[in-house]
This record gives sequence, structure tokens and C-alpha cells, in this order.
Amino acid sequence: MRFRLTPRETSFYDMFSASADNIVTGSKLLMELLGADSASRVEIAERMRAAEHAGDDATHAIFHQLNSSFITPFDREDIYNLASSLDDIMDFMEEAVDLVVLYQVQELPKGVEQQIEVLARAAELTAEAMPGLRTMDNLTEYWIEVNRLENQADQIHRKLLAHLFNGKYDAIEVLKLKQIVDVLEEAADAFEHVANTVETIAVKES
Repeated sequence: MRFRLTPRETSFYDMFSASADNIVTGSKLLMELLGADSASRVEIAERMRAAEHAGDDATHAIFHQLNSSFITPFDREDIYNLASSLDDIMDFMEEAVDLVVLYQVQELPKGVEQQIEVLARAAELTAEAMPGLRTMDNLTEYWIEVNRLENQADQIHRKLLAHLFNGKYDAIEVLKLKQIVDVLEEAADAFEHVANTVETIAVKES
């Protein structure tokens, strides 16, 4: 690890951890969505909306700290990118839940549960990795595994699209379900963006 002569602003680490922990909360709400009835889905959407607002607050706190700090633990651009990518994950998860409610989807297609399981695992890994930013130790396995999960998510997404276009669903239902599975895929991509940013930071700090 590179030796530093200047002090480091350490509050960023806690804020990144808080943001990642909130994403775990969001992923658990996604899991609750599976098999929930219409009334329960509305309540889950409300809790997800509250979690997304908490995520926005965490992101704004990071940006405020970034703008008011003379010394940062790593490059300002990387702090901004990491915070933004974490925020994107919550945005996509909240959007997916909201669409399920707004579109009054009766039954999610088979395979969505696999998408959500991948997101839940990526959320756990991301939350576990954030404290490692303090030392930059033992982070390699994290970004390798998240990249593997994103590849898995791509495969699941392609199979879901093939299922949606097999003629079982009418055109309007296809449009609704496709938008939901596409947003879940964007969440998986956002996890990969976080992992890639962490890798960039680690390489610079090594």
C-alpha cells in the first residue's frame, strides 16, 4: 500500500458502507416481492421507496463531504463514481418494484427469481467489500465474483427474453414484463460498475 504523508478523511468509508448496507435492504425487499400478493406488493413498494430515499440521502452526504473536504482518501473522481454507481443500484431496484405495482403484474415470469437472487448475492458482497476500502486488502475476490455474477445475470436475462417472446404472452404483457426484467438487468450492470470502480481505486492505491 502506498505510504502517505497527509492525513486522510475517513468518514467516506462509513458513508460508503452505509450506502451499501442500504442496498442489502433493497435486495431483501426484492426477495419479498416474489410470491407477494397485490396488497403486499404495494406495501413493499412503499418500503422500497423509503429505502431509495435513504440511498439518495447517503449519496448527497458523500457529495457534500467531497465538496467540503480538502483531503480525500482517494481520487475525487473515483469517490464520485463509486457513490453514483451505488445510488444507481438502488434506483434500478426501486424502479423494478414500482413497475410491478404500477403495471399490476399478476405473475412474474419464471427466471425473475434467479435475477433477484443474483442481485441479492451481489448486494451482500458489495456490503462486505466496502469496509475493505480502508486498507485495500482482500478486494480482488470481490470484484472477480461480482463480474462473474454479472455474466450470470446476462445469461438469465437472455433466457427471460426468449421466454417472453415465445408466444405465451400477449403483446402488452410482453412490453410490461420486458421493462421489468430489463431494469433488473441494469441493476446487475450497476453492481459491476461499482466493482470496476473499486478495482480502479485499488490499483491506483497499490
